Amino acid sequence: MTPTAGPAQGDHRATYREVLAEPRFRLLFSTRTVAITADALRITTFSVLVFSSTGSALLSAVAFGIGFIPQLFGSLLLGSLADRLPPRALIAGGYALTCATALLLAVVRMPVVASLGVVALVSLATPVFHGASSRLVAQSLKGDAYVLGRSLSNIASAGAQVFGLALGGAAVAALGPRRALAVSAVLYLGCALAVRLRLPRLRAGETGGTPGSTGCDGGADSGAVRASLRGAGLLLRDRTVRRLMLAQWLPVAFVAGAEGLIVAYAGERRFAPGRYAVLMGCLPVGMLVGDLLVGRFLRPRNRERLVVPLVALAGLPLLGFAAEPGVGVSSCLLLLSGLGYAYGLGLQRPFLDALPEDGQGQAFGLIGSGSMTLQGVGPVCLGAVAAAGTGTGGAIALAGGAVVLTAGWIRTWHPRTSPAPSPAPSPSPSPAAH
Repeated sequence: MTPTAGPAQGDHRATYREVLAEPRFRLLFSTRTVAITADALRITTFSVLVFSSTGSALLSAVAFGIGFIPQLFGSLLLGSLADRLPPRALIAGGYALTCATALLLAVVRMPVVASLGVVALVSLATPVFHGASSRLVAQSLKGDAYVLGRSLSNIASAGAQVFGLALGGAAVAALGPRRALAVSAVLYLGCALAVRLRLPRLRAGETGGTPGSTGCDGGADSGAVRASLRGAGLLLRDRTVRRLMLAQWLPVAFVAGAEGLIVAYAGERRFAPGRYAVLMGCLPVGMLVGDLLVGRFLRPRNRERLVVPLVALAGLPLLGFAAEPGVGVSSCLLLLSGLGYAYGLGLQRPFLDALPEDGQGQAFGLIGSGSMTLQGVGPVCLGAVAAAGTGTGGAIALAGGAVVLTAGWIRTWHPRTSPAPSPAPSPSPSPAAH
């Protein structure tokens, strides 16, 4: 697999102002932030709607997570389309499709199984839209500007999710679940129109890919499914890409598993009502602060040098839950763990450098869908561990231990810094290849 060509960007530290000055990124960033708010509103409202219709906590939980796990299959089967089709049509079409889905759920009174099936079916296509958007961002921002663009996206994502959850609660209380779903449809529609009207019409070849290409060495005459499977196989067989994907997936999955036990932990410890919400808010607050500090004040090589320590920071505080601390100590531990999430910024440049230029869209779709899927599986696995007799505190501590072990594994292959920039404009090898 051939890495993306281009000279290394050295240790130049970009600024958030530079990143936001790029009009294409600014449009994609703003619409994606609104869409994440709509996602949080739609997901929680759909879960409320299912529970109000069935009274089943299990079906309500399924409704909450039904859009996550199918994304991995969608990436494997359809991911190559992110590199084969024009980005404006894909991104605008993705927002329009989610708008139609939310509107359908709001207007049509379908059986619960049918509504779950609709959401799952649409989620299969989600990695294609997101992959096309991420590919366009990577083509618009170079060097450290790309890393800071990812930092801004992480910060906005966390804030948009919190705002979307709050908006969902207010909308359901004021309008009812079906009208609240219609509100999310309006937000999606606004995103679709903004992309359709303001994003230039680009062919696949104008963003670094090849029109009709498979994304990873596939023939133009191959079908989308065959090309997607071949491209995903090539990506996952590449040792550098595979390691960098796992490094981005595993710590997040383990911490998400621990996060999924917070409500049960608060119940077991008999905390006052509402204290679980305080605990759940500490992780995203830590993530926001960590991304801001690491993205704003550290140079690129320092971020890459701190990948392993930051992964360890995400896991070590969780070990403290073995002692079953109270609200105050638990809040501090979760806040510290959230700071460690900034480790991902140090992996962005090596990951981008390791990708083939005509397979970036599929790779971005795969990294996102794999992360979403594992974040859905993590809480289920740790919940089973807690139910087996360890208790929620013990299960959270085990998750922290798994993160620390992952940090040790990353240390065995991740270089402390990227190689020095070459004065020649020839393609450079992947920074993580050695």
